[in-house]
Amino acid sequence: MLQLNNVDICYGSFKALNDISMVVDTGELVVLLGANGAGKSSLFNAISGLHRPSAGVIEFEGRRLNGVKASTIVSSGVVQCAEGRKLFPQMTVLQNLMMGAFVHRRDRAGNRKRLNEVLELFPILDDKAGEPAGSLSGGQQQMVAIGRAMMSRPRLLMLDEPSLGLAPLVVRQMFETIKQINSLGTTVLLAEQNAFAALKIAHRAYVMENGRLVMEGDQATMLGNEQVRKAYIGA
Repeated sequence: MLQLNNVDICYGSFKALNDISMVVDTGELVVLLGANGAGKSSLFNAISGLHRPSAGVIEFEGRRLNGVKASTIVSSGVVQCAEGRKLFPQMTVLQNLMMGAFVHRRDRAGNRKRLNEVLELFPILDDKAGEPAGSLSGGQQQMVAIGRAMMSRPRLLMLDEPSLGLAPLVVRQMFETIKQINSLGTTVLLAEQNAFAALKIAHRAYVMENGRLVMEGDQATMLGNEQVRKAYIGA
């Protein structure tokens, strides 16, 4: 579904991504592990069309994404839920959710159907629909952010640090929902520092350090790898 071949990203003289090659197959839940500053967000922004690669090729379902407008990439089914939620705090929960449907704004019936599906995933948002998004708890705001991304009807959903700043109980609930989204047919690429929780729901994982992919493997391999456990799980 998604394939990156030898991708570099540069900000001036600084190389944020160096020779990245990876694959995400249809239906997978793939985790991208790495410390803050490892390059995970730069990778997501390259896939989303927000930063143009200085080298290499990014393809989605056989179509080259290099140079394609970000809005066109969203319309094609590649949707990012950015780190930090990036909500419109003064707008209502419903208004924030519907912002995600902008690329499908002419399909009112389809948007109503998708909104119902999102509210089934996050029932509390139905009760909070008329409240300002900024008045919600951190966990509820993250639900809005993921729900807004789902309103864009992703075939590939990229989640950038969704557990950041959330209480442990909320984190567990969040990962259960991400697993459910994947089980319902959406391919997921998940960037996370919470390695143990992420690996528990993943099919495969990559490890990124200093802009490079340094390791990859399936769930069992990564959970059992001593280097991964020491660096990212603390065991």
